[in-house]
Amino acid sequence: MIRFLALTLSPPTRSLGGTPIRRQARSRCSVRIVASTILAAWTFAVGTPLLIAQTGARPNIVFMLSDDMGWAEPGFNGGNADLTPHMDQLASQGVKLTQFYTHSVCAPSRGALMTGRYAFRNWMDWRSEDFGKPSYLAKLGLTLAKNERGEETRRIHALDTKERTVAEVLSDAGYFTAITGKWHCGEWLPEHLPMSQGFDHQYGHYAWGIDYNNYTIPHNAPARYAVYDWHRNQQPIQEQGYTTDLIANEAVRLISERADQSGANTANPPFFIYVPFNAVHGPIEQVPRYTDKYTPREAALKCLDDAIGRIVGAVDQHGFAQNTMVIFANDNGGLTEQMNQPYRGTKNTTFEGGVRVPCVVRWPGYIHPDSTNDAMIHIVDLLPTFANIAGGDPSGPYPIDGIDMTETIVHGKTSRRDEIIFEVSGSVRLPTIRSGDFKLMGDMLFNIAQDPSETTDVADQHPDVVARLAARLKQAGSERPPLGEKTILMDPPLPYVYGMQENKSAPGWLIQSVNEVRKTQPTEWAPGTTPWPQAPQGATIIYTGDGR
Repeated sequence: MIRFLALTLSPPTRSLGGTPIRRQARSRCSVRIVASTILAAWTFAVGTPLLIAQTGARPNIVFMLSDDMGWAEPGFNGGNADLTPHMDQLASQGVKLTQFYTHSVCAPSRGALMTGRYAFRNWMDWRSEDFGKPSYLAKLGLTLAKNERGEETRRIHALDTKERTVAEVLSDAGYFTAITGKWHCGEWLPEHLPMSQGFDHQYGHYAWGIDYNNYTIPHNAPARYAVYDWHRNQQPIQEQGYTTDLIANEAVRLISERADQSGANTANPPFFIYVPFNAVHGPIEQVPRYTDKYTPREAALKCLDDAIGRIVGAVDQHGFAQNTMVIFANDNGGLTEQMNQPYRGTKNTTFEGGVRVPCVVRWPGYIHPDSTNDAMIHIVDLLPTFANIAGGDPSGPYPIDGIDMTETIVHGKTSRRDEIIFEVSGSVRLPTIRSGDFKLMGDMLFNIAQDPSETTDVADQHPDVVARLAARLKQAGSERPPLGEKTILMDPPLPYVYGMQENKSAPGWLIQSVNEVRKTQPTEWAPGTTPWPQAPQGATIIYTGDGR
């Protein structure tokens, strides 16, 4: 225990490229030292996993997140097992969480993961790119902004820098923190990028959906031409390869370096490696292998499975398996109901098919292999859960919605969660709440326990439940803070690369590469059409193509 407290109270100073990394969060270090001491003592008293209590070691955490994968796509949920052998092997080694929920689109889920708070609480239920899309802005009573030159551009929106992120929680507890993959919590101002939000190391892209081979975002709402978006430690990098493979390469390299630094199979400091893939999000156009046998979407899924196998293999190869919690989940439902069977709905809807996602957790010796847990868990719960097993302090400037699920995930105990708020008024999607067996979605009521496929609206049969849940949603919606003026604009409206500072000094190779991609893009669009989907209307949204 003495060793554990020493690690917790004295996180080492780290540097990247010779420059010490210190965040604003560290200015509150003395307060957090006291809090961490109290929390550590309390944590041991209530029964943290035996490993920590006996050895003083805290587990590493590797969290892999796929993008737009449907519930029914992995073999362990009834999909084609030939496409997902490594996902299925991981599921056989750990626990499958059958009621793991997210928000219904990319950025809200990522914001909820980062903060342990529902997306509406900091307006992360709106994605940054939504502030460049007229159909989305109309729902806020806004129009496209114009800069001082009269050019239409995007209002800057991102995760509030006042929030305390899971990366900051774990960094303050002495962990090395890294993100390798998709960020989608802000792509322009320096303070909104990962290394200002708690990560010691960054690799991958900032915005919504990169081209897997040329590393550009196909459109930059409201501009309609490609923008480069591939970075290491927040500098643009020139690489060759398929992004799914490159993201895995970086994660494997980081795991290998942790082994080299520790000289043993327990890393010192422990590490948190967050691996949010862009796979299998569109655009899916050129997949490097498997297309001789499978559709491009299936081939992309199999490439994702390869990457997961390599990362888990690196954990095992370097001796970290027994002291590493490995999690694999998805950010929201797939693009079609077929992908999400037996559940109704798609990404960008709050039907079960949009918000109930595959999730498996492996921790050898602490989680029973090949087990299933039907506990209700939401992605906000990961921050306090990670904080507990890391001996960290989950508190921040705002109350969190997350509940520590250590006992539920590790020991199979009943979940303490009985409610999930998916959306409230002011969102793009219908206000939606799950409470016990019931889910109110707009004016529709479903009994999820009896009818998980949401085939029958039972609102007329339970007016009292409708009234109760509607009142709860109204009360929760009243807690949404003001949006603010959103006066900071993306300028120029069409940058060459995301990241304001990076764009100011974009290298020649990058400008040439982006110009080559832009030459291939349409120069005109029919009136009323856009290269991105329109905002949802009512309960559903229809995606065409690969959903970009």
